[in-house]
Parts: sequence; C-alpha cells; structure tokens
Amino acid sequence: AGIAPDELSGIRAAVMMGVYCTEYQTISAANPDTIDAYSVTGNAHAVAVGRIAYLLGLRGPAVAIDSACSSSLVTIHLACQSLRLRESDLALAGGVSLMLRPETQIAMSKWGMLSPRGRCHSFDVHADGFVRGEGAGIVVLKRLTDAIRDGDRVLAVVRGSAINQDGRSNGLTAPYTIAQSDVITRAL
Repeated sequence: AGIAPDELSGIRAAVMMGVYCTEYQTISAANPDTIDAYSVTGNAHAVAVGRIAYLLGLRGPAVAIDSACSSSLVTIHLACQSLRLRESDLALAGGVSLMLRPETQIAMSKWGMLSPRGRCHSFDVHADGFVRGEGAGIVVLKRLTDAIRDGDRVLAVVRGSAINQDGRSNGLTAPYTIAQSDVITRAL
C-alpha cells in the first residue's frame, strides 16, 4: 500500500486474517521426532496474526477467523467494523488457504462436495460441487476521510458489508438462496 513498515509501529492497526484448514499443522505433527517447542505456537492460527502484529509493532486487534470459505470476506467485514468503531485507524485484512496434504481433498471428494467436472456453477442448475483453490491475499483498509487526508492512493471504497449463516438449509455444501439474498440485501 506504499506504507513503510517502520511507519506502522505503535499505531492502532487491526490484523484480521482468515486461516482455513490445518494441513500445515498435520504435516508438522506427522513425525514426532521433529516436534519442538515451536510446533504448537508455530501452528496456532492466533499466533499467525499475532506474529504480523508483533513484527510491525501494531497495537490494534489481531484476530484469526475460520468461517470456512467465507473467512477472507468475514475479515474484511470485521476490519471495516473495527475502523467504523474507531478501535483501529488502519486494518490489514485477508486470508490464506493452502492445499498441502491429500486428506482434505480425498474427504471432500468422498463426501461429494467437489465438482466432478472441475468447474463451479454457483446458483446454476448445473451446479454439482465446488473446486478448491489456494492463495493468499491482504488488503490495507482505512477510513476514506483518513486516506484522503493522508494522501493515500484509494483503489476501492467498501460502502457496505454484512455476514450471516444459512441456518437450517438444504445442506452444508449448498448455499441457501434466501439467506444469501438476505445478506446481499443487508450489505447493499
């Protein structure tokens, strides 16, 4: 975002990161001979966000979020709330998902969650599952008035966000149209 890391030390900056799955944890614990003092803390999701806050010297909330596929979107919602409530003046929001072991893929395949055609068809009559992906990304968020005041380059404005849960629906792996429409309406 064009901000030098040493300029961040001591500011109220939130770190909200979506961390989904524990495949790295299972790799680390697979061989008892390689377990050391850092095996637990080095794999804890809370410590991952804490390390970012520690490295940059940030003084705002640091929270790891696991809400499955929506984890990164939830981090943006919570980061925006933190900014609106003025508990932070800057927020790092994002997430990471890596496919490091075959067990998760195998289990999801056996459950019938994955598309046998290898393509997603969300909200479509041809929907037959989803396709896993991996990646990492972080956005830097500020209140618009602060970004303008500070001369920051503004690439986008988040005008609204909302989160919810489907509740009782047609199953864990299929979105519930009524709940999805409701959350979109509330965000708009």
